[in-house]
Amino acid sequence: MTRSPWYREMVAAEVGRATRELLVHFMGKRPYEPAWRAMRDFTATRHMDTPDEFWLVEHPPVFTVGQAGHREHLLAPGGIPVISTDRGGQVTYHGPGQVVLYTLIDLRRKDIGIRALVSAQEQAVIDLLAKYGINARSRQEAPGVYVGPAKIAALGLRVRQGRSYHGLALNVDMDLEPFRRINPCGYQGLQITQLADLDIRLSWFEAALMLSRYLADELGYPCPEPLKQVVMP
Repeated sequence: MTRSPWYREMVAAEVGRATRELLVHFMGKRPYEPAWRAMRDFTATRHMDTPDEFWLVEHPPVFTVGQAGHREHLLAPGGIPVISTDRGGQVTYHGPGQVVLYTLIDLRRKDIGIRALVSAQEQAVIDLLAKYGINARSRQEAPGVYVGPAKIAALGLRVRQGRSYHGLALNVDMDLEPFRRINPCGYQGLQITQLADLDIRLSWFEAALMLSRYLADELGYPCPEPLKQVVMP
């Protein structure tokens, strides 16, 4: 399979390397569907020695429906696009001001299972919030991270031939109104929160950098080297 032009452009924008085990890419604003295709291309064409990668992306407004998703959870999408995707989970929203961290990991080589990857993603968010004195938790019956009753981070994964893609989304400073147009993650009336509402004032890049470092630590990668932001057209 030929990798997409979007992926080739993404490779040219690499901004940091921890070791040969992990590459971290800060991609900025990218439409959802090309990013999804690029993840599938990468996963299908990677080989035994391909380093694992984190892709950090900010998407324009979009609702995505997972493989187990039910369209009745889309209450009033209006003009926001709806895309059915191959991740796990139900319905969620991505938009400006949200950090999406895609985890492209060879789970067999890393010797971890899906549950361990989910737990690591949740713990990375919990640790980030704890740095600012916020007590957050995961819920076994409903993956993600919660502050009180409100969800601040959502998860959805796909695994092919022992290799993961998709990942997690952390709400940083965004317009939360579109979440009221859906039953988030399939739960009617689920409250949604974000870092800004908890008085945690981080830029998108600062939050993305911290999240990537906490997750690298949780998964046992050496901490990524200091990274700089790359502004792409």
